[in-house]
Amino acid sequence: MEEARQHTRSEQDTLGAKAIPEAAYYGIQTARAMDNFPVSGRTVNPHLIHSMVTVKKAAALAHLKLNTYPAAIAQAIVQACDDILAGELMEQFTVDALQGGAGTSTNMNVNEVIANRAIELMGGERGDYSVVHPLDHVNCYQSTNDVYPTALRIAAIGLVRRLAQAFASLQEALQEKEAEFADVLKLGRTELMDALPMMAGQGFGAYAKAVARDRWRLYKVEERLREVNIGGTAIGTGINAPVKYTFYITDLLQDLTGYGLARSEYPMDPTQNMDVFAEVSGLLKAASVNLLKISNDLRLLASGPVGGFGELELPAVQAGSSIMPGKVNPVIAEMTGLVAMRVIANDTAITLAAASGQLELNAFMPLIADTLLESLDIMANAVRLFEERCVRGIRIYEERCRELVETSAVLATALVGHIGYEKSAEVAKQARLAGKTVRQVLLEDQILPEEQIDRILNPYQVTKPGVPGK
Repeated sequence: MEEARQHTRSEQDTLGAKAIPEAAYYGIQTARAMDNFPVSGRTVNPHLIHSMVTVKKAAALAHLKLNTYPAAIAQAIVQACDDILAGELMEQFTVDALQGGAGTSTNMNVNEVIANRAIELMGGERGDYSVVHPLDHVNCYQSTNDVYPTALRIAAIGLVRRLAQAFASLQEALQEKEAEFADVLKLGRTELMDALPMMAGQGFGAYAKAVARDRWRLYKVEERLREVNIGGTAIGTGINAPVKYTFYITDLLQDLTGYGLARSEYPMDPTQNMDVFAEVSGLLKAASVNLLKISNDLRLLASGPVGGFGELELPAVQAGSSIMPGKVNPVIAEMTGLVAMRVIANDTAITLAAASGQLELNAFMPLIADTLLESLDIMANAVRLFEERCVRGIRIYEERCRELVETSAVLATALVGHIGYEKSAEVAKQARLAGKTVRQVLLEDQILPEEQIDRILNPYQVTKPGVPGK
């Protein structure tokens, strides 16, 4: 017991004293949060931590300009932030992602780690807040309620850009397949039933157009994310934060992030209203709808290879079964689909959390941050893998595609303008029941001259019986 005491330090807050591990860079506020919120077993998203530390660095640089407190303290805080941004001390951010308090525990975790690292840099001992104080120095002129939403916007912008680039690469890969399969005739299907002939490339072109819309939507939503409420402090009124500080920190954040951030003209709005994050999530949901549809289509078209459609071959990336030798499953397309499902589910959580704010603050920002950043992160990873390990390696079975077109009755549609709908339907039915091609029925029943049949069906590249296709 005596040995345990020697490895702890005592810190005090308004609730009393608490023992903190001597080696810890966090302090009493973080320790209380760890006790209060052992919920998910997941700590706060590192992208959010990184952005919050960036905000703290900008604040310290602003204080250096304003001479708010001694320059040595500000410089130590800046260095502490740089150490964390370089990847050090990340294990010290220990608060659970799902926490009450609108993010206060996360903000205090960041304040304490930065303060104790700065104390160490100045030659002091961790926990001696007379050297550098988590609130009086690191959090000076700030509130969780302006730091947290600002940091979340910064984190979201970085991940939105990454995701938009992933969609750009996927769009390019789909367009390449559109060109590669431009001359391959295949069956088009509606409601899973044979419909009309089409070129295989056209299907990939349609996928590319959908992905292009997702890319454009994400590009445009960044405009709303750039508006930050830093300097608004507790409820957006700016109490305790000088105007000069607000302008300085906004400019410094622009320089540190490289983003076109702008101070909100009405900081009370982004302090309490979370609709921007609901908008981003809604766009991710729309993108998920497209990803789920495309990945399902590819799985269906590649099904078999004998008992399914068998028109496409997806890249084999791993063995598919522990009991069925030779089986290969479309695991990359499946992963893409399940990530899309997760993002759609996350959107429901974000919607509820964004709508549940009350008066001047939304207490559920930690849920919004956790789910939104997760959605952006996993979707970017999934899209990149889908492109690299699935789409770019797709091969097509041309003979299988041609066979399905020629043995299907779908070509009867081309006859409507020549023999009418009813007669065309009769030809289609006869071909299906007799197991013959439309061309064979037309010739055998002498419905049209052979030259006219060839002219009508020629656009679909259907071969004459016994003559191999191209």
